[in-house]
Amino acid sequence: MNMSDLFDKKPIIGMVHCLPLPGTAKYGGSMQAVKRRALEDARTLERAGVDAVMVENMNDDPVGVHMDAEQFAALAAVSALVREEISVPMGVDAAFCDWEASLTIAYAVGADFIRVPVFVDAVMTAAGIVMPSARQVLCKRRQLGAESIKLLCDVQVKHSHMLVPGISVEESARMAVENGADAIIVTGAHTGSAAPIDVLRQLRRWVEIPLLVGSGFSGENAAEQMPLIDGAIVGSAFKRGGSVMGPIDFELTSEVMRAVKEAREM
Repeated sequence: MNMSDLFDKKPIIGMVHCLPLPGTAKYGGSMQAVKRRALEDARTLERAGVDAVMVENMNDDPVGVHMDAEQFAALAAVSALVREEISVPMGVDAAFCDWEASLTIAYAVGADFIRVPVFVDAVMTAAGIVMPSARQVLCKRRQLGAESIKLLCDVQVKHSHMLVPGISVEESARMAVENGADAIIVTGAHTGSAAPIDVLRQLRRWVEIPLLVGSGFSGENAAEQMPLIDGAIVGSAFKRGGSVMGPIDFELTSEVMRAVKEAREM
């Protein structure tokens, strides 16, 4: 399935949150454990019916703006294993916003898309100031001959504060579209918090490229959000207690996907 076909069905993209990777403060000392959990989560997500998966070093906090060499190698190794294991489309997200790591890993392993958390905004994060990356991302993608890798780009992303707070979400989204985003991602303030429904309604009026939610989507709000969006990136809703360190739960994931199916048919 190509990405154009994927967005025809309002996809649910399930997150493979890697355990802490080598070189990070919380690394547990075993790459085998990291690989095993990632493969288990990817298999569970596909078996429960998600439409795509995305591999992310979510548990490497505190994260930097750029990955260390150990992290990069580990995320590449895990992404390659997941790509070989599943048949649904796959993406890569090198947190917080190491777009170059995401893109080069995606290119190397044959992934279909990447997430770019900071594309046109200038933001302050716990890792420091992160500047817009649109020009660099598009130039690198062209240099690699990797235009088939789609760019899923956040606007005013969670876990950050705008350096110029007067810019509206709508203006950020317009800039992202104008600068070559393949899809727009809207989030709440942090992991697990829902994107504001009024913002989704506002953007839905004019955003012609796919509009995704990137946090807080669940079975409970699927009926409300699905008419306004073109897909969702889901992680914590698939885990008991919403713990990003926990494994994907098959029953929870199946419940959410049943709610998604009902919402798609409304």
